[in-house]
Amino acid sequence: MSVIWKPIEPAHAAAWAELSTALARHDDTDEFYEPEDLAEELREPGVDPAADTLAAWDGDTMVAYGQLRVAAGLADRETKASLGGGVHPDWRGQGLGRAVMDWIEPRADALARDRYPGMPVVWSMWCGTVGSPTERLAAARGYTPARYFRDMRLDLTTWSAPAATRRVGRPVTPEISEGLRRAHNEAFADHWGSSERDPDRWADQLASRSFRPALSRAALTDRPDLSPEDAVDAYVLANEYVEGELYVALVGTRRRARGRGLATALLTEVLTAAREAGYRQADLGVDSASPTGALGLYERVGFSSVRTNVVYERRR
Repeated sequence: MSVIWKPIEPAHAAAWAELSTALARHDDTDEFYEPEDLAEELREPGVDPAADTLAAWDGDTMVAYGQLRVAAGLADRETKASLGGGVHPDWRGQGLGRAVMDWIEPRADALARDRYPGMPVVWSMWCGTVGSPTERLAAARGYTPARYFRDMRLDLTTWSAPAATRRVGRPVTPEISEGLRRAHNEAFADHWGSSERDPDRWADQLASRSFRPALSRAALTDRPDLSPEDAVDAYVLANEYVEGELYVALVGTRRRARGRGLATALLTEVLTAAREAGYRQADLGVDSASPTGALGLYERVGFSSVRTNVVYERRR
């Protein structure tokens, strides 16, 4: 075996997308990305592509890659390093996955300890479906299962909105960006593995080419004592990675507004708008043990589970 290893550059986005598509089809991940989506990942705040990415090449074909992200804040007083990557199905069994891990683990330690000196570090790997090659690799290196997530899907061509759902939302516009960020940080403060989004990373998320603000919704409070930055009660943010398929990326409700059905109402508005715009399908991912009962909410709206994914972790 003879491959060349080098960091991923913007010019590599097309080859990276081809590899991602091969992985999605072979491993049934449903994670399809356009080259422009992946190029954006190289520009994320806090990411140094020269140090935080690595790819193996056979000529002009990317056959394996690794990608490191370290969270912008602490989660449960720990530093979370997310280790991502994959090996082309035709190149498995040749040690490329182990080579990626041999590179990414020490880099994860170094970057996490540089940003948060003295804090515990958690290596986290999204392993896809149970029994995947990534899961086996993680287990062999001392990682253990930490959390399970469900991918859910809804057929918009046959879906009907729940009865008696009221309209409470408005489309997402730039002037409520900071309000959305603050609402998100509060809504997800009790979620597993979540850390606060800083302004730079939040702005980067809302500026992504896949974000669909016109199909996203936010519910604002009518309390006069709250500033505009604290006026968002609940929100649903939507993206589009595959034409005709809406991805529900984030759903959150501030504690003060929970129990009022805002998430259900907003999600129904988003799905209705997507159906009217010609979308044929909606997808989302949810923590199977979400403390807010999100799984039940999505099932009531009409989503069904299509696969279960597992996250493995190892503490340092």
